[in-house]
Amino acid sequence: MNNYEIFIAIAIMSIISYFTRALPFIFFRNKEELPYYFLFIGRYFPSIIITILIVFTLKDIDFSIAPYGLKEIAGVFATAVLHLVFKNYLISIFLGTVFYMSLVQLI
Repeated sequence: MNNYEIFIAIAIMSIISYFTRALPFIFFRNKEELPYYFLFIGRYFPSIIITILIVFTLKDIDFSIAPYGLKEIAGVFATAVLHLVFKNYLISIFLGTVFYMSLVQLI
């Protein structure tokens, strides 16, 4: 791919990303209450996504070989504790990732 094709791909992805975030505000601008399924998604999807990330993190670990998945389990535990302390998904995911990556690099 040359630079022109890369620029076009970035522009198309930016436009699509913008409209997927703007369309709900455009469609539901005049309504006082959102439909139930939007409220459901807003309430339960962050927890569902965290669960998927945990399963994806732990799926390929061989617990029979040293260090027996201790780094991964410590990272998941640290992320859970950070979330309980800060009650913020972004902070807990970011700091949990930093903690896990520091374990991987140091040990």
